[in-house]
Amino acid sequence: MESLKLFISLFLVSFSSWLIGVESDHFQHNNMKRMRPNRLFVFGDSYADTGNIRKSLADSWKMPYGVSFPGKPSGRFSDGRIATDFLARYLRIKSPIPYTWKNYAGKERLLYGMNYAYGGTGVFKTFNNPLPNMTTQIDYFQKVLASGNIYSPSDLHTSLALVSNAGNDYGTFILQKRPMTEFPGFIKKVVDQTEVNLRRIHKLGVKKIAIASLQPLGCLPSKTTSSSFKHCNASDNALVKLHNTLLRRTVAKLNNETKPSTFVILDLYKAFLTVLKNKRAEPGVTRFVNPLKPCCVGITSNDSCSNVDKKGEKKYTICKDPKTSFFWDVFHPTEEGWRSVYSVLRENLKAVLI
Repeated sequence: MESLKLFISLFLVSFSSWLIGVESDHFQHNNMKRMRPNRLFVFGDSYADTGNIRKSLADSWKMPYGVSFPGKPSGRFSDGRIATDFLARYLRIKSPIPYTWKNYAGKERLLYGMNYAYGGTGVFKTFNNPLPNMTTQIDYFQKVLASGNIYSPSDLHTSLALVSNAGNDYGTFILQKRPMTEFPGFIKKVVDQTEVNLRRIHKLGVKKIAIASLQPLGCLPSKTTSSSFKHCNASDNALVKLHNTLLRRTVAKLNNETKPSTFVILDLYKAFLTVLKNKRAEPGVTRFVNPLKPCCVGITSNDSCSNVDKKGEKKYTICKDPKTSFFWDVFHPTEEGWRSVYSVLRENLKAVLI
């Protein structure tokens, strides 16, 4: 009888321990499903800029930009919402306020983070020299943190940083007419500086950082116009692959040093190509009939989307419905293009959960 009581007692203890373990795992699993970063800090260029660049410096403040959302130009380089907006939507927060508008926003609006991205910028100085490159953008972020008026260290622990550069460094390299033999070395230089920037953001207190890989630059309409928007430029995309390979190695190294994983790559290269080659309907992805052809283009090679002459006559044409186009202008996706890209990235985005 005593041995039976002992067995039952041991069984109950073991079962209770197992049950507590199961409940703990279940609780942790559900928490992981529920917990999302509640602030977003953004660094980058026109793929992420929601209104930082001055109105006098950008087409993004001229019609027909913003025609789909918010119905007028808002500083976004698209007909509507862009990458930053869709990432914020995934996090179920409002899109972070642009840095240059911070003094005009209420405290509640600032709680969702801040966007430091400026169209036309890069890791280094670009053809838009006066604008703040990535290093200067992080300087701005550091000054905001140092003020202590908006964000506390604990706020940063539940935040996400997005780092997004879409190739302006490489466009500047080409404009400088430097020898192509120097290109691989320059790519390494860009990625090495990106590593410095990522380490700095992490050291400032942001524990989860998403880095956008470089999209297939050879598929931008600026590159496919020579083929009547039919074929991507393979040599340009080969250089992009080198950039992305070096970036993946850098991120792997950083994650080994900062376990558990802190840095996540958002694979724009794969996502763009998945949408552009979408012959069959992918879930949540629009099938664009001629995906390489932009919606808004200049009438001549010297004109661009939003150009007007001295009389105010349009020097551009625009498609009937931007939702039917993946690209808005010769460099940037439409809102529908970005929506499709972030639909493809949905599984990838799970890694940004805290």
